[in-house]
Amino acid sequence: MIVLFTDFGLEGPYTGQVKAVLYRTAPEVPVVDLFADAPIGRPKPAAYLLAAYGVWFPPGTVFLAVVDPGVGGPRAPVAGRLARGEHPAHTPRAPKIGRHADWPDDLPEIVYVDHYGNALTGLRGNLLPNGARLAVSGRVLMRARTFSDVPPGEAFWYENSNGLAEIAVNVGRAADALQLVIGSPVAVLR
Repeated sequence: MIVLFTDFGLEGPYTGQVKAVLYRTAPEVPVVDLFADAPIGRPKPAAYLLAAYGVWFPPGTVFLAVVDPGVGGPRAPVAGRLARGEHPAHTPRAPKIGRHADWPDDLPEIVYVDHYGNALTGLRGNLLPNGARLAVSGRVLMRARTFSDVPPGEAFWYENSNGLAEIAVNVGRAADALQLVIGSPVAVLR
């Protein structure tokens, strides 16, 4: 299986072009579109998203992650070959991406805003202390289990299905109500 994780956007031909190359290279390998709207040109927040969502896939999955790419590089053919079980020895590879010493395990900022206006943080919800509150945009938010646990219009945070602390508004758009964008800081209050 090949999983696409890109900042190409939901419109335009780019994802289709990558899938065409993958189909030519490995037609028998399924391709899953995970993200086409990863933070544009921002590998740091994208890395936290990929780490959280990547756990859904079985061992042996090939991830084709393109954020802030070198256009026209050899990634798509290599991904197809790897997915077929080949280990191309003479194919140029993208530079090795290692752990960034200055990137924390948890990122206290907004890393993604979804279609509904919910704002995902780079914080793992299960590592936040019991009773933790999140401070964003001058507001302090309590934790709720789900949207229906708070009144309509109220902002809160919860641990989403990928384990990240997510900021939401019941029957509303957190990004608009709290003026949140990718990179907005989030503080954990005990």
